Amino acid sequence: MATNFSTIQVAAAAGVLKITLNRPDSLNALNEQMGIELAAALRMAERDKQLRCIVIAGAGRAFCSGQDLRVIHERHTAGDDSRAMDFGTLLRQKYNPVISRIRTLEKPVVAAVNGIAVGAGASLALACDLRICARGAAFKIAFVHVGLVPDMGATLTLLRHVGHARAAELCFLGEQMSAEEARACGLVNRVVDDEQLEAAVDELANRLAELPTRAIGLTKRALNRAWTATLEDQLEYEAFLQHTAGKTADHREGVQAFIDKREPKFEGK
Repeated sequence: MATNFSTIQVAAAAGVLKITLNRPDSLNALNEQMGIELAAALRMAERDKQLRCIVIAGAGRAFCSGQDLRVIHERHTAGDDSRAMDFGTLLRQKYNPVISRIRTLEKPVVAAVNGIAVGAGASLALACDLRICARGAAFKIAFVHVGLVPDMGATLTLLRHVGHARAAELCFLGEQMSAEEARACGLVNRVVDDEQLEAAVDELANRLAELPTRAIGLTKRALNRAWTATLEDQLEYEAFLQHTAGKTADHREGVQAFIDKREPKFEGK
């Protein structure tokens, strides 16, 4: 496992890769290097068949405070228009590949939200398949406060999770939402006491890593596609995926375990 990252930490155990955003002095604010390193870690997770679940967490007291505004400010005040931040290029080259990788990675990705998830930090958490939060965590779609547009997929994920009216309210006003409020409106799967977060994340990730990874990956494909599919298209796509899943070793193991009246032992194959 590569350990030469400067803005994140990675650790693997029992089929789970934990990626920790590691810029605690800036509340884990995103910068270009972090985007590069996140993409690299996710590529590593995709290629390693021993890794069957990915957790994204934040070091210190925050999950992620969004884009590092100090970098933007430095460029604004440099007196050189050529150094102004090109947000389109930044997103296309550094951040969007991370979101695409999370959504297309055929393994479950869990966001462990220990504190604030603001702006692009909220977008990153929303891109994950599941979100488990400390009770003291909070979300804030804060782009409007700096005259920007929600990015890294947030406009799509918000709309799909909470509907147009609530998504518009969150984006237009940029108000903070507690973890419990986020759970109540469907943005968060679970909320636990702050001191229980690590254990709860470990339990969930280990459970996911023991399930049939190929079936989860194919299900993730189906869920991604369902956002834009017609019923007829989705029925056909489900049939295609089920044909694929029916040929896996985990499927055979699940059936055999049922017949044997025992717990299945899935290997992600």
